[in-house]
Amino acid sequence: MPQQALLPLIAEDATRISQLMSVVRQDGQWFYFCGIQPVFQHAAGDLRAFRMFTAQLCAQGACKQAEIIRAFGVSKSSVVRSVNKYRKEGIDGFYKLRRTRGAPVMTPEVVQQAQQLFTEGHSKAEVARELDIPYDTLRKAIDQGRVELPDFPSEQSNDVGEPTAPNSTVAAPPVSSDKSTRSNEDRATGDEMGVACTRPIERVLASMGKLPGGAPTQFESCRDVSYGGVLCALPALIENGLFRHLQVTFPTLTGYYTILHVILLLAYMALCRIRAVEQLQYESPGELGKLMGLDRVPEVRCLRQKLGQLSQGQDNKAPEIWAGLLSKDWMEQEPELAGTLYVDGHVRLYHGKQTELPRRYVSRQRLCLRGTTDYWVNDALGQPFFAIERPIDHGMLEAIENDVVPRLLSDVPNQPTKEELDGNPYRSRFLMIFDREGYSPSFFRRMWEEHRIACITYHKFPKKDWPASEFSEVTATMPNGEVVVMKLAERGSLVGVKDGMWMREVRKLTSSGHQTSLISTAYNREGLQDAAALFSRWCQENFFRYMMQHFAIDALSEYRTEEIPETNRPVVNPAWRELNRQARSAKGKLTQRQARFAALTLKSEVDDAKAAKWEKQKANLREEIEQFEHEVNSLREQMNSTPKHLEWNQFPEDAKFGRLAPSRKRLTDTVKLVAYRAETAMSNLLRESLRREDDSRSLLRDLFRSDADIIPDCDAKVLEVRIHTLANPRSNRAIQHLLDHLNAAESTFPGTEFRLRYTLGKSENGVI
Repeated sequence: MPQQALLPLIAEDATRISQLMSVVRQDGQWFYFCGIQPVFQHAAGDLRAFRMFTAQLCAQGACKQAEIIRAFGVSKSSVVRSVNKYRKEGIDGFYKLRRTRGAPVMTPEVVQQAQQLFTEGHSKAEVARELDIPYDTLRKAIDQGRVELPDFPSEQSNDVGEPTAPNSTVAAPPVSSDKSTRSNEDRATGDEMGVACTRPIERVLASMGKLPGGAPTQFESCRDVSYGGVLCALPALIENGLFRHLQVTFPTLTGYYTILHVILLLAYMALCRIRAVEQLQYESPGELGKLMGLDRVPEVRCLRQKLGQLSQGQDNKAPEIWAGLLSKDWMEQEPELAGTLYVDGHVRLYHGKQTELPRRYVSRQRLCLRGTTDYWVNDALGQPFFAIERPIDHGMLEAIENDVVPRLLSDVPNQPTKEELDGNPYRSRFLMIFDREGYSPSFFRRMWEEHRIACITYHKFPKKDWPASEFSEVTATMPNGEVVVMKLAERGSLVGVKDGMWMREVRKLTSSGHQTSLISTAYNREGLQDAAALFSRWCQENFFRYMMQHFAIDALSEYRTEEIPETNRPVVNPAWRELNRQARSAKGKLTQRQARFAALTLKSEVDDAKAAKWEKQKANLREEIEQFEHEVNSLREQMNSTPKHLEWNQFPEDAKFGRLAPSRKRLTDTVKLVAYRAETAMSNLLRESLRREDDSRSLLRDLFRSDADIIPDCDAKVLEVRIHTLANPRSNRAIQHLLDHLNAAESTFPGTEFRLRYTLGKSENGVI
């Protein structure tokens, strides 16, 4: 008898699985339809029924496995495993009791006896002694819910056997999971939706686009959470603007993880020294998730996708816009520090093969290596404001004049008005300090005459030494508070030949007799202030070193490259560069042979046999010298006829290079800058209670990587972070001093109403 074909009808508000099957969630139940007829239903949290019925649909040919994966967002391995189990064991295979390891101590009889003793009013310590079991074993059974503590108003005893007040109610403490329990739970979910995915319903809804706002923040009571100490940095991160301007700058993320989750995870990674996104695969995702109120953090591929989506906002300029807004906020928060700015270049080396970046001189390695130059602007204490990337670089002065100065004129707060500048001819807008690379009297003149910007740098060509009698010993206070004794002298000097300009020259006399000279156009300052500001420039060098070592500021965030946009900056002609290389090589060979010829000329030979050999060597060297002289002259003529620079549109196509994709790098670097500033603020607080101030950052690194207990109080809206004690009393006293400041800030966890409270070793009620 021929079978009648079914029309592909789908119930209203249903999600299509296949041509015939669909599913609807209503009132906590999942309803499955074949056409418009319901065929099965189960509770939303009944994973066994879900696996059984979807496997049955696949086995009977009603659906394909790919359709189940696409509709519910489950993993392929989970669907394949369910189908194989259905074919081998049938429906009963999904409802068999799992074989678990029995409790060798807390047997059912022991549990019943413990429950009876608790009902009679005995404390946990008394019950452990009565049943002759370890106290920690009983406590763990209580935390896991196998033994329940009674809750009734009567005269009871506490854990140490002391009676409480007759009218008080002794409530059971919140059940806190330990690391072993969480590890077993995380592993149990690994075969279904991934390790530590303990919120399957929310993840399914997010995959279907029915979870607006992303996953909610839900904290659990947990003990010994890995990296729990990093939660101490939240008030400092909030104060430094980690969560400012996110909604107006970046596009909205859809799915389980939100912008807040991604940015907070990047900050945690920076502070915990997880140097790259790929290193997340070696960390416990569930433990990091507990720090954010989630079941787990995104895996590497998911996090890369989220970073890509954030970086593509506003024509791939969202990270740059966000960094600019934060930089302006930092300047406005501390305008006195923004009045003195350190500017320096930093070369990010590139050893990849995606593009042939031009070579730059790297002073820390004394080599010319391929890379990209970033020009950083830091405040008087070395804290960063912003950085400007220059894939095509023509030196510090060109970058300062075309990119740095226009931005500073717009962002630096409390600049004097035109009337104030006209009233005081020696007053400047702000002060820029840089090293010898920025030495240029003509540049100093342009900065002062066009913008009234003062500059300080080392004198590149100082004249003869000054008399030692002019130097006097002075005590200088550096911007970071350090007190230094120096011997200084000051004069007015005409610096430069063609574009000479009168400047203030200050010299420092060292113990060896060497005189270090600096020049300045800050006419309204004293020589002592100039010397303190310039000699504190090493704080920016220390910043570069610390960021490279601890925050991986030079690490790549992606391997993608981009075409360099049209630019009017000239680029060195590759043909001229090759001729220059050949000329320098020939010149070196010529110099070597000229030296050998001179040595032979000075050497006189009296022996006839040796004299003949000596004359032959000189003749050969003369011939080679003439040959290399001709080659050098020929190469120089070719260099003179070849343009040294070309416009970018005139550059040969085979010689053009790309630039490293900047968007994702700018996003991660901005988060690292916020993390660095937060760590610096916490370090300054720690120094108040440390005898050795240099130990503050190492102590913070130990704190961030230490374990902690997380105890939420939903009624009081308090999230208690219980820090484990550190190695010695000195460190504990310093950390307690820091926690007192953090508690006084009364910060709330981002996106929630939970107020953060920090304790060291034990909570306020004395519970360990």
